[in-house]
Amino acid sequence: MLSDRALLVAAGGGIGDTLLAGVVAHALHSRFAHVDALVLPEHRAVAEHDPAIERVHVLSSPVPTAEDLRAFGYAAAIVTWATFTTALVPALAQIPVRVGQARRLYSPLFTERVTVRSERGDRTTHWTQILLDYARAINCDDPRARPVFAVTAADRQAADAVLGERGIGAEFALLHPTRGLSAQRERWPAAGFIALARALRERDPIPLLVTGTAADATLAEAIARGAEAISIAGATALGTYAALAERAQNVVAIDSGPMHVAAAVGAPTVGIFALQSDEPDRWAPLGAHTAVVRAVYPCPPGHRKETCPDFACVRHLDITAIVAALDGLLATATEREPI
Repeated sequence: MLSDRALLVAAGGGIGDTLLAGVVAHALHSRFAHVDALVLPEHRAVAEHDPAIERVHVLSSPVPTAEDLRAFGYAAAIVTWATFTTALVPALAQIPVRVGQARRLYSPLFTERVTVRSERGDRTTHWTQILLDYARAINCDDPRARPVFAVTAADRQAADAVLGERGIGAEFALLHPTRGLSAQRERWPAAGFIALARALRERDPIPLLVTGTAADATLAEAIARGAEAISIAGATALGTYAALAERAQNVVAIDSGPMHVAAAVGAPTVGIFALQSDEPDRWAPLGAHTAVVRAVYPCPPGHRKETCPDFACVRHLDITAIVAALDGLLATATEREPI
């Protein structure tokens, strides 16, 4: 008899990819009482903050990971970030129903194969709906289709400490200026975000906190110095950042995992999609109060976030459009939707 436990395999990409994959965990609950997840070690906190996920496994090498998973007797696994390794692990774990991407060399390792909509020319459907196609292949769905990040009491206490150490009261805003690709840091321009931070401070003279990882600290500090803001890059775990976003007056963020986290906790969130190749329809933040600013800078063909040599679009952010988007968002976001 098949068990009532299923597995989400979301072991790849950035924290935004893992967060968005949570909609599949919620969909699996339409058929399975228990849903676990297998993620990358650095994304564990994302899965641990999703109440649809009961147990979090961390991907190590394929055989030990598969041996660990086999003991749980999963009835089904859905692989949302497919590589040869993530396709192989559920097969080695002897999970009888395995759903994953079609048209790849590793696709025979899946029992149910799904063709990604973009391979049929779809460039506008939101990524959560594309991920849910995997769940629909085994008659599971999530009508709400919105990622969840449940802030804990410990997260809120840590956020209190961050604010208290800096003498920040009830009102503040967040600016997240970086993306997760480490190769970008050396060429990611600060000037555009310094100008944006100044405009945000002029619009609303409350403390502006510039966020990021420890690796982003140099950039965040340069932005903070240039705009009389406060850098907290490297000072927050992901849950702490989420707790800060939860109570912030607003969050302005470049297209990134933290943008998605802020939207998921209900913060009024403006997402900036600077490159022409960024696809805001597909990657827009999902939440009660969100807005996007689309690319206007004429990027040369082939300039993508992974390979752009200079990110001139970031140097020339459309600050007027960003502030206008924030104005429009805050005019309608009078109440926070319960999470």
